[in-house]
Amino acid sequence: MYLVIQGADIETSDLKALAKLAGASAIDRLGDTAFRLRGAQPAAGIAELCADAKLDHGFVPEGRRLSDFGLLVMDMDSTLITMETIDELADMIGIKDAVAKITGRAMRGEIEYDQSLRERLALLKGLDESALQRVYDERLKFSPGAERMLDRIRKAGIRTLLVSGGFSFMTERLKSRVQLDYAHSNVLEISGGKLTGAVVGGIVNADAKRAALLKVAGELGLKREQIAGVGDGANDLKFMAECGVSIAYRAKPVVREQTNYAINHSGLDALLCLLSAENG
Repeated sequence: MYLVIQGADIETSDLKALAKLAGASAIDRLGDTAFRLRGAQPAAGIAELCADAKLDHGFVPEGRRLSDFGLLVMDMDSTLITMETIDELADMIGIKDAVAKITGRAMRGEIEYDQSLRERLALLKGLDESALQRVYDERLKFSPGAERMLDRIRKAGIRTLLVSGGFSFMTERLKSRVQLDYAHSNVLEISGGKLTGAVVGGIVNADAKRAALLKVAGELGLKREQIAGVGDGANDLKFMAECGVSIAYRAKPVVREQTNYAINHSGLDALLCLLSAENG
C-alpha cells in the first residue's frame, strides 16, 4: 500500500512521524501538496496526527491507476462548486438563513430530502427566473482544484456524470462549460417568468442519483470497481455506495464515516492521488 498525504502545508517532521507510524520504506514527492509513503500499513495515530496537522490521508493500493476507471460521478453543490444554489437563490429575496438551515439539516441526514426540497422551494415561490442567471453569473465558483481535476480526468479518458439535487439551469451550463459527459438534476417549474415553488417531474433525491449512475454505468458497460464518486451530503451516499472508490469532499460526518476517503483540507484535485498514487 501507499499512504498518500496531501495538504497546503506539509511539514517534514510530520511526514517522518507518519512514515514511522506506518512503517513506510520511503517517502516520494508527488507534487507541491502531495507525498507518497511507500510500503505503508494502517496504524494507530495516523488519522489523529493528520487531523492535528490539517492534512488529508488515504491508503491507496500500489497497482491502482487512473486508467482503471471509466466514470467519475460528482455532486454539484458544495462539491464541484462552492455554493448551495438554492441558498443563493433565497438570498435574492432575503431568506437565505431560513433556507440554509433546511439545507443543512438535509445534508446531515436529519430530515428526508424530498421534504426538505419542497419546503425550500415553497419559500422561493414567486422568485423571478432572472435570479437563476444572476446566481450563475455572480456567485457560482468552482471548488479549489476542480478545473484541474476535470482536465486530468478528461485527458485520462474517464467519463463524467454530474448528479445533483440542484437545478438543471446550473448543471446544463456547467456541463457545457467544463465538458461534462452527463448531467442529471431537478427541473424547476416556471410560469409567467416566476418560480412556482415546484419541480417538473420527480425530485432528484438519493435514489434518483443512484439510478442515474446505474443507467450511465450500464450504457458504458462499466463494473462497480471502474466507478469513482465524490460528494458531501447524506443524499450522495446511495450513489457513492455503487462506486468502487467513494470520496467525501469537505463533507458532513455522516458521509465521511461511510466513504473510502475524506478530503477535508485539500482541493478537489486531491482525489487524483487517491485514484492513482502514481500521479502528482
